[in-house]
Parts: sequence; structure tokens; C-alpha cells
Amino acid sequence: MYTPVTVFVVVPAFNEAARLGRVLETMPPEVDHVIVVDDASTDGTSEIAKNVTLVRHEINRGVGAAIASGYRKALSMPGAPNDAFVVMAGDGQMDPRDLPALVLPITSGEAGYVKGNRFVHETIGDMPLARRAGVGIFSILTSAALGQRIHDSQCGFTAISRAACEKLDLDSLWPRFGYPNDLLGMLARAGVTIAERPVAALYPHTRNHLGARHVPTIAAITFRVWKRRVWG
Repeated sequence: MYTPVTVFVVVPAFNEAARLGRVLETMPPEVDHVIVVDDASTDGTSEIAKNVTLVRHEINRGVGAAIASGYRKALSMPGAPNDAFVVMAGDGQMDPRDLPALVLPITSGEAGYVKGNRFVHETIGDMPLARRAGVGIFSILTSAALGQRIHDSQCGFTAISRAACEKLDLDSLWPRFGYPNDLLGMLARAGVTIAERPVAALYPHTRNHLGARHVPTIAAITFRVWKRRVWG
């Protein structure tokens, strides 16, 4: 706990019953509230989350929409402007030991948004080479679109302040893969300070959500971010 501010963790989950329990069991002591957003799972994910705050989608809406729902739930709960809303996936790909480093710039007022950077962590070698190359290319393109350097644009381990989250149009956030690029564009347009901190690159299972089929969508979103910055 970071008195007098509060740390919320938003956990988007779709059919993660086999892994979600471990994620919840290893939440760091700094966390005050956990919000699991079950994106219409069919495997009992909601049952695993019965002891934390649960938001359930009746139809599958995508990871971006799940995060937006988690943010809305956190915003509805009492708190302070420097509360930290952290996003941790329900599949165990984020090391809970990295959470304090993401949260501190938020609670101290140093930044409004903190993004994990796997490229400066000693575990970066564990990231598959093709994925590393793809993320690196998208990070370069996203940086050009934003007008500021972002080293790991697709990393989902993030923290945002309550004050910064209140500036976002969550209803228009891209609902599926590609949401990180859209969110970064929103934050840049709102004048939110963006920081980065090292986080581990963990791959506890072989399932890969992000694939080649998502490349055109992410590219289109990144182009839209650039167009909005340049042309308004």
C-alpha cells in the first residue's frame, strides 16, 4: 500500500482458468484492489476470480475493451488523483516483482503513464526472435507517430494514474489487439507524461495471442495516431 494513494490491478482474462489462480495468488502486497475482467470466458475463469472484484462481459469484446472496463470500474471506486491503475494479463506473462517499479512514478507524480520495457531487461533473450523483431519495428513506427521515443510499444504491463485515466475517451479505445498504440496516441494528445521501466519478458506457456494477422490492424492504428498528431 502506498498511503495515501491506492493501487488497483486490472486483469483482463479470456479463458484463463488454468493460469489466473496463480496470477491472483502472487499479487504483491502493494496492491489494494484487484479487478478481473472476464471477457466472456467459457472455461470457469469467473469462478477463479470470485474472491476479487469481477467484471464480466456477456460477449467477447477484446483485450482493449476488457482493459477499458477495468479502468471504468477503478474510476468508479473512491481514490486520489495519483492512484495507480496497473494492467497485468491473466495468463502469467508478467512478473509481479516488477509492479513496484511501474507504480512508483505514478504515486510520486513523476509520470501519468508508465509502460513496461522488456528490451532493457536481462530476460529479453527469452522473447522469440521473430516477436522481438516485430515489436521492435512497431516500437519505431509508434515512436515516429507519437513524436517521442517508446522502446516497447506492445508491452501490456503498464500503470496509469487516476487523473490521466480520467482524460481518456475509453469508449473509443480500440477494443482488440492494437489497443496499446491507440492508447499511447490518446495519452500523447492529452499531454500525459509517459515513462518506461524495465520488466521481465516471461513466456510461461506456448500460446501466443499476437500474430501476423494483427500486423495490418496495428499498422493502421499507428498511422491513425500519426495522422491525428500531424493533422489534428
